[in-house]
Amino acid sequence: MFDYSRPETLIDTQWLAEHLDDPAVRIVEVDMMPDACADAHIPVAVFWNILSDLMKPDMSMNFDLQQLLSQSGILPETTIVPYGSNPAASGSVFWLLKYFGHDNIRILNGGHQKWVKEGRPLSSELASVEPTQYIAPAVGDRTCQISAAAVKEALDHPNTIILDVRTLAEYNGEVFLNEPPEGSEQAGHIPGAVHLEHANVLNKDGTFKSAEALESLFIQHGISKDKKIIPYCAVGGRSGFIWFVLKYLLDYPDVQNYDGSWNEWSRLPNALIE
Repeated sequence: MFDYSRPETLIDTQWLAEHLDDPAVRIVEVDMMPDACADAHIPVAVFWNILSDLMKPDMSMNFDLQQLLSQSGILPETTIVPYGSNPAASGSVFWLLKYFGHDNIRILNGGHQKWVKEGRPLSSELASVEPTQYIAPAVGDRTCQISAAAVKEALDHPNTIILDVRTLAEYNGEVFLNEPPEGSEQAGHIPGAVHLEHANVLNKDGTFKSAEALESLFIQHGISKDKKIIPYCAVGGRSGFIWFVLKYLLDYPDVQNYDGSWNEWSRLPNALIE
C-alpha cells in the first residue's frame, strides 16, 4: 500500500483484526438495510443506513452528522472505519466525514469482501455502544464539494474534466437512478462528460489497484493531474469514492465531488443533457 500518495488512509484486514477491541476505533457498516451483511457483520460494528442516516428524503447528502456520530459512540478523536456490501460505501463516507470535519477515517482495503474471504471473525449482531456527546467542528473541508452552478460554468473550460462514474447503462440514458426513465424523468449524462465506471479502480478481491495501475487507468481516459476533475454519479456516493481515490491515493491536486450528481442535475430547469 506504500506506493499510494496517502497510504495512511488505508488499513489492511490484519490491522483491523488487531484493533477490534480498541475503544479508539469505531467500525461502521454502511448499507441500505441492516441485514445486507446478515450473519456476517464485522464484530463490534455499528450500522449506518445510507437512505435514512446519510441522505435526506430528496436523496441529497445529509451533512448534519453530529447526532449520528454521538449515538454511534464516536468522539472527534475516534478512528472511523466504514465498510459495506458495496465497496464504494467506504469512500463515500470518507468524503462525507471530511466535508463534515471529522478527519480520522481509515478505509479497509478489500473491505467486507476480503474480510469474509480470509475467514476472519464475523457476528450475527451489530454492536450496542455507549453514546457520546460529539461536538461538531466549526467547519469541515468545503473544497471537496462543487455546486451545480459551478459545474455549469466549468462545462466548456478546457482544463476541466467532468467525470461520470456511473454504469454505462446510466451514462447512456438507459436507466434513471437504477430504473428505466418514466414520465418527465430525464436520463443521460452531463454534456462532454468522460465515462469511467467507479468499480474499475478495484481488483477482483475488492482491494484497490496499485497506484501505477490506477494512474494508467485515469490517464487512458484523459484524466490527468493538470486538470480540474469533477466526478459525479447518481446521488454523490460513488463519485465521493472516486474523489477519495484521486485525492488520497493518487494526489490529484484539484478534485471536487459534485454530490448533487444526476439526482439534482437531471431535475434542473433547462437541464443540459446528452
